[in-house]
Parts: sequence; C-alpha cells; structure tokens
Amino acid sequence: MSSKTADGLHSIVVPVYNSGMGLDILVREIDQLMKASAIRYELVMVDDGSRDDSYEKIKGLAQKGFPIRGFRLSRNFGHQAALAVGLRQSRGEFVAIIDDDMQDPPSLLPGFFKRLYDGYDVVYGIRRERKEGLLKRMAYALYYRIFNQMAESLIPMDAGDFCCMRRRVVDAMLQLCEARPFWRGIRAWVGFRQTGIEYTRAARAYGSPGYNIFKYIRIAMTGILGFSYVPLRLATFLGLTVGIISFIYAVVIVCWWFIGKERPPGYASLIVFMAILGSTQLLCLGIMGEYISRLCDESRKWPIAFISESTQDAPPE
Repeated sequence: MSSKTADGLHSIVVPVYNSGMGLDILVREIDQLMKASAIRYELVMVDDGSRDDSYEKIKGLAQKGFPIRGFRLSRNFGHQAALAVGLRQSRGEFVAIIDDDMQDPPSLLPGFFKRLYDGYDVVYGIRRERKEGLLKRMAYALYYRIFNQMAESLIPMDAGDFCCMRRRVVDAMLQLCEARPFWRGIRAWVGFRQTGIEYTRAARAYGSPGYNIFKYIRIAMTGILGFSYVPLRLATFLGLTVGIISFIYAVVIVCWWFIGKERPPGYASLIVFMAILGSTQLLCLGIMGEYISRLCDESRKWPIAFISESTQDAPPE
C-alpha cells in the first residue's frame, strides 16, 4: 500500500444495540488490527437506544484512549437509521461498516482497505457460509433472489452492510435523503467500481439478536418497496386478471341462463367469487398504502434520528 493512502484517516462505523458485554472485545481487536497494519483510524460508534450499558461502555473505552467518537441516539430508531448517523459523523477518507456482534470478522478490514488502495471504490463482504439456523439461511437466500428479480438496481447476492468505501461513495449515498434507508441497496444503486470478497459469517459472539421476525419483515419490505415498482404492477395485473375472469364468468352465467333447463345455482359460487374479488382489492389497496406511507414519510422530511449525547461532550478523565 502507498503511504499516501495508508496515512489517510479510516472511519469504522459500528451501530450498537444492547451489546455492552462484548464491546471491549470488539474495540480491542479492531485496535490491534489497525495498529498492526499501520492504519490511522477512528471508531464511530452509534448507540441505537440500547437498554443495557452499551453507551457507558463506549464512553469508558473512549476515556481509556481508544480513538472512539461515540454517539447515543435519543431512542431506538433502528439499525439503518443508526448507520445513517454513523456515516454522517464519519470523517475518514475511507469508511467501513461493521456490526457490533462479531459475526462479520474485523480481521477482514485491513484486506478490504487494501482493495480500496488498489483502486476500488467499494469492497463488500459476500456471505459464503452462515453459522446460523437453516430457516434463517433459507430466508436470506430467498429474499436476495426475490429482490434481484424485482428491483431495478441489483444487490450482489448474499452481500450485507459489511463493507468499506471511499469517501466519495459515502458522500454520494448521503445525498439520497431517504426517510427509510436501505443502505446495501443504496450502495449498489450509486454505482462506482465495486468488488466483493467472500467470507464465512460466524455465529453471534455474545448477546441476543436485536432483530426479531417483524423487524426482518420491515427491512425486507423497505428494500423491495424502495427499489422496485413490481408490487404496484402486480396490483394492476391482479386487477386485470380478476376483471377478465369476472367477464368470462358473466358470459358463462348468461349462456347457462338461456340454454340451460334450470337456473344456475349461484349462491355458493357468487360468495366465493366475491371473497376472491374482495381479498384482491384489499391486497391492492395494501400495496398502494405501503407506497403512500413511504411518500408521506419522505414529504415530512423529518430527521432520521436524534443524537442525545456524544463522547465529545464529556471531558476526559
């Protein structure tokens, strides 16, 4: 690596949520790796309204001399919002994103930065293998494949938020003032020269996951609805299909009426048809409602999160 690139400041953004028990391990490992690689760095740690002592641990580590800039959000705004705050607060020429649970190995960061020195603008991790449950692995694999079939901008398969980027990429991403950002999709959409590195994603080192099934569904919907109009086109297709079926059914009923010896027994079939029609209408309204709710969020232009305090506010011990 050239001294020019290696001497630049490297920001490592870490969203933190209920991870107080393992932050000491994470920070010390990153510090050792960066010093061994002669990389000048800062840790931008954003506490997303944790219910444990995560922010106290961040403050304590900063007071011990680690190059940490810690920020505490006024409440839990969500992982992607915490990332937005971290990216905005980062000052480095190169910016990395890594989670706080050690599932994405910090040992890969020097190699990621090296690829940036070689001329790439974005280096992202590709999860070749996951040390997670079968159902969760299948859900992730299915989601990425569905997303790339529907979205206009493709996300590299099995690539999460774990990455390193040049400053110009971060600045470009931050120009997209999304109320509900989906950073891995935005990262793919802005373009630039990107490459992936495969790795094995470890099991969570400590604590319990901050995401439950509802949060996973919410972020999955954010990704699809933010980068695809297929659900709206699906609503149109469903309406057209039901309309054609209704017309054919009406023709059959009329013909049966005129040529049949008995009147068509229509109560059961009519109720079934009305149920199908009603559920289709509700589905289409629900899809449109999701898009409208996102338009409403964007139009209000509310801040994505509020910082209640930071380590820069507190004097060193």
